[in-house]
Formats: sequence, C-alpha cells, structure tokens
Amino acid sequence: MPSVFPWVLTLIAAAVGAFILSRRCNRYQAAPLLGTVIGAAAGAVGSLVFVQPLNYCMFEPERAAVDAIFGVLLVGLGSAAFISGADFAAKLWYTRHLRASAEQKSAGYFKGWLLPFLFLAPTLIILALFLYYPSLDTFQLSTLLARLGARRTAFVCVDNFTSLVSNTQYLNSVGITLVLSAAIVFFSLAISLFIALMAFQPIKGASIYRTLLVWPYAISPAVAGAIFLLLFNPTGGIINYFLNSTIGVSVPWLNSPQAAPWVVIIASVWKSLGYNVLFYIAGLQNVPDDLREAASIDGANTVQRFFRVVFPLLSPITFFLIITNTTYAFFDTFGTIDLLTGGGPLNSTTTMMYNIYEVGIVNNDLGKAAAQSIVLFVMVIGLTIFQFRTAGQRVTYGA
Repeated sequence: MPSVFPWVLTLIAAAVGAFILSRRCNRYQAAPLLGTVIGAAAGAVGSLVFVQPLNYCMFEPERAAVDAIFGVLLVGLGSAAFISGADFAAKLWYTRHLRASAEQKSAGYFKGWLLPFLFLAPTLIILALFLYYPSLDTFQLSTLLARLGARRTAFVCVDNFTSLVSNTQYLNSVGITLVLSAAIVFFSLAISLFIALMAFQPIKGASIYRTLLVWPYAISPAVAGAIFLLLFNPTGGIINYFLNSTIGVSVPWLNSPQAAPWVVIIASVWKSLGYNVLFYIAGLQNVPDDLREAASIDGANTVQRFFRVVFPLLSPITFFLIITNTTYAFFDTFGTIDLLTGGGPLNSTTTMMYNIYEVGIVNNDLGKAAAQSIVLFVMVIGLTIFQFRTAGQRVTYGA
C-alpha cells in the first residue's frame, strides 16, 4: 500500500492537469492534445516535488493517519502550483500570439529571450542567494529534529508539521493572529480614509500637516512599541496617570488578557496610518471633480457622494492597502508585541510570528520553528490569493 498509493495520487494529479490544460488550450486556440500532454506532465511533476525528496516517508505503514493526510495535501499543493504555472505559460503564449498576429509591437518589446535574461541576471542571482536558497534550507530544516547550537540532527519526516494539529498553544496563536490582523486592517483603513478625507480639504498649510501625518510610518515597529509602552504602562504610563488624576481610574492595560490585545492593535494601527493616508490622499487627487458635481446636481448629499462616487473609485487603492496591511499585521507586528507585552499576558498577544520566535530562539527548537514559518508563509499566500479571487473581482479601475 505505501508503495502504490503515492503513484495513484500522481496519476490523479496528471489526469487533473491534462483535463485543465486541454480545456485551456482549446480556449486559447491551441492544440488540445499538446495541452493534455503538458498538463499531465505538470500535474505529475508537481505531485512529486514535495513528497519525493522526503522519500514518501509520510505514507509509510507505521505513520499515523494525519501524516498520510498531510502527504495528500503536499501532493495537491505541488500539483496545483505546477498546473497553475503551466496555465500561466499557456496564457502568456496566447497573448504573444495575438500580438504577433495583429502585428502590434509595444514599446520595450524584446524580440529574443537572451537580452531580457541578461538584464534580469543580477536580480535573479541576488534572489537565488538571499531568498530561494534560504527558503529551500528552511524546508529542509522543517523535516529535522534540530536544536540551536547542537551538531547532530535527526530526520523526522513531517512530524514537525503534523504535531501542530494537536498543539493547543499553536492553534491559539493562529486564532489570535487572525483576530488581531483583521482588527488592525479594518481600523487602520477606516481611520486612514477618514483622516485622508479631512487632510484633503482645501485648508491653508495642508501640505505641512499632510507631511507630518506620514512621519509615524518612518519609525520601526519596535520604536512604536516603546512609545506606546510609555503611554500604556500600567504603573507609570501617561494614560493611567491622566485617568487616575481626572476620574480616579487605573486600567491594567498590559497586565490584562482583555486589554493587552487592544493596546497592540492601537499601536499597530498608529504605526501604519501614515502609509495608508499617503495612498488615500493620492487616490482622492485622482477622483474627477465633475463626477462629484454631477452627483451633487442629481441631489446626492455628502454621504451619498462618498459611498456612490468617491469610495468605488478608491477601490484599487483600498484593495492594494488590504494586501499590504494584511502582510504587515502578520509579520511586522512582532517588534511591537515584543516591546509591549512579550506575547503575554497568558499568551493573549502571542501571534504566529511571535510563537516562531519563542519556539526557535527561546526554546532552541529550530525544526519546529521552521515548520511554523512555512505554515505562516503558506497561510499569507493563501489569504492573498483568496483576496485576489474575491475582493479583486470587485475592484473598479478607471473612472
């Protein structure tokens, strides 16, 4: 069974790839048989790219059912990636075929393939050395029982991944990450848009305070955490001093599991406000005045003009900021959390990124930390693709 089952999965992936690419080639006015062959090859190779280097260890008889399920997911992920790549190549060929048949040459069009690759060579070399190779090394590390400072390592197959399913602390960090990220993105965009609308008004000296609004983005997340630590420190913070001197109330901001996440959200939103405001102001400058005037003549009030005219025209900016703010909320909040709460109290602010630091650096378990980093990377990529498939379809480009 273990020797046959992976090949069955490979045949299924090849059949799926052949079916998809044959239909695509038929749509792109290419030979369906060629698409069938390319799709089958892409599905078969993709199904092996992750499991074959591991020698199909997740399908061994002594492995648990969760290991086999994870192996099936790896097969599906690899085949989907290669089939998508083949589909993109077919679409690119179809686009160039239409351009050639219409005898249209745009500016910057290269006739051959050698010169573009020569121009791209420095960038590709840098990416290979500092991005692709470390990524492959992380994949290898995630399959090992590796300790920081230890010389010996042991191959553990996919145990570092499958053990996360029963790790309640890790699952709790996933939930905290999703909630904090959603709150940071929502409040950051909403407040930034409101500030941009106010800053866009024709007021004397507007260019000065517009510049001042961007400054918080120039500081690092760690500095933002230090600033808000001075503000929300439960014992000597400015906020508690003001509340205690006025209404006699002292709030345990960083010592309460209910209040600490809100401090992280407030600090992260403040850190990203300048970036978002800058883009929204640029977007508001591109909204045609005649459209707003036409809506005003038709009887639309200020709120109706905003939601019916202005906000739809800002949808490309909003969509871009959703992607960038989601990435920031998942990764760049580490410095703020480390300075403010250190993941506490009671792990209420331990996100997936901070949990990777605790597992890999504090607890010296590099294998599990590498596995968690890969899961985080795949999750962000999946959310980005989901946003492009859903919200990206409702983006309106142009007036």
